[in-house]
Amino acid sequence: MSQHPRRDFLKQTGWGAAAGAAWSLTPSAVRAAGANEKLIAAVIGPGGMGGSHLRQLVARQDVSVAYVCDVDANRLAAAARVVQEATGQAPKAVKDLREVLDDKSVDAVWIATPDHWHAPATILACDAGKHVYVEKPCSHNLREGRLMVEAARRNDRVVQVGTQSRSTEHVIQAMQALQDGVIGEVLVAKAWNSQRRGNIGHQPPSDPPPHLDFDLWLGPAPACPYRANMLHSIWRWWYDFGAGDIGNDGVHDIDLARWGLGVDVQPNTIAALGGKYFFDDDQQWPDTQYVVFEYAGDGQKTRTRQLIFEQRIWSPYFQEGHENGNAFYGTKGVMILGKMAGWKVTLAGNKPGPSAAGTFSLPAHHQNFLDCIRSGARPNADIEIGHLTASLCHLANIATRVGRVVRFDPQSEQIAGDPEAAKLLRREYRPGHWAVPKGV
Repeated sequence: MSQHPRRDFLKQTGWGAAAGAAWSLTPSAVRAAGANEKLIAAVIGPGGMGGSHLRQLVARQDVSVAYVCDVDANRLAAAARVVQEATGQAPKAVKDLREVLDDKSVDAVWIATPDHWHAPATILACDAGKHVYVEKPCSHNLREGRLMVEAARRNDRVVQVGTQSRSTEHVIQAMQALQDGVIGEVLVAKAWNSQRRGNIGHQPPSDPPPHLDFDLWLGPAPACPYRANMLHSIWRWWYDFGAGDIGNDGVHDIDLARWGLGVDVQPNTIAALGGKYFFDDDQQWPDTQYVVFEYAGDGQKTRTRQLIFEQRIWSPYFQEGHENGNAFYGTKGVMILGKMAGWKVTLAGNKPGPSAAGTFSLPAHHQNFLDCIRSGARPNADIEIGHLTASLCHLANIATRVGRVVRFDPQSEQIAGDPEAAKLLRREYRPGHWAVPKGV
């Protein structure tokens, strides 16, 4: 083992930003602001998870929420009231994110829109000189994720993905224990998403409600009619707008599986089975999935490793004590991890090993993002990390949809010899729409 396992581990995971082992961006990455100067922020999509971000931000003394932005007039008004009541100052309430990005005084944006807007909004924000906190999954499709990384790097912007377990103390402790060899060499990691979701029913096309600008909500996605079971939050079950529950909840645990497995590249092989086994409704993504990702070793320093994902969103019970969780299988033991509860190790001979309790922290993830804006360090859930994890969700969905093993080139991020699967690495856009990312 390396003489400096913790230092090496921190560099690999990005936790070094908080532990003093961070690396720096170029000086232009940081706004010329003193440590005590308030950061000017905007929240784009302040309903749902965006509302959680907003309530955290208005309680801070080092952030001023200057804008809230939403295409739903009711949600927009509610978000503006949250800011007004908490701070005594009314924010600018707008429905078009371009108004936010045109304001040079805005330092950073929180993007909590539906998935199909994550990449376009992030790329536009980076190009406008803003730092970005973007919700998970960071992209709607794999190609967009790579474009997000490129946008962050060419503009020297800090981009944090909303996988907040990356900033959670007991999770960091668990990852350090794995790196230190508590269960030996980790060869297999598993993530699961087992919970009971609701039936969204069947709804015909209809007129959108008057408070919703549905055309602006669609953005660069292909035009389609409004349905009552499409908004809010239900969009994640539709191909054009979400990535299914693997991209919604599963991405958190897939991220931890990849972290604990110690892989910072794309997989070579993806095999999957799944579909709609339970729900009779308009959902398009699978309610049941079993996916295996294989990472080829080099035959010398690293062995071939495997990451497994299981999804059953009709399950009324917990698995291994956790509704969503992880298992890490090593040559000397196993670790069971729940981001909402803690972790425990069982060693050879079923002997109990170390354990810890805890729950994830959204404020800690915000703090890391803000610290990195001021210091120029890469955040704990940097966009490159987020892209590698979101890629697994997209590749899993591709393999499930085509129903066969997918061979993936980690360097080029392409699928060769399978045009049907390769086409799904990208998406169709509305021709000529202003938010279509360049290079798609």
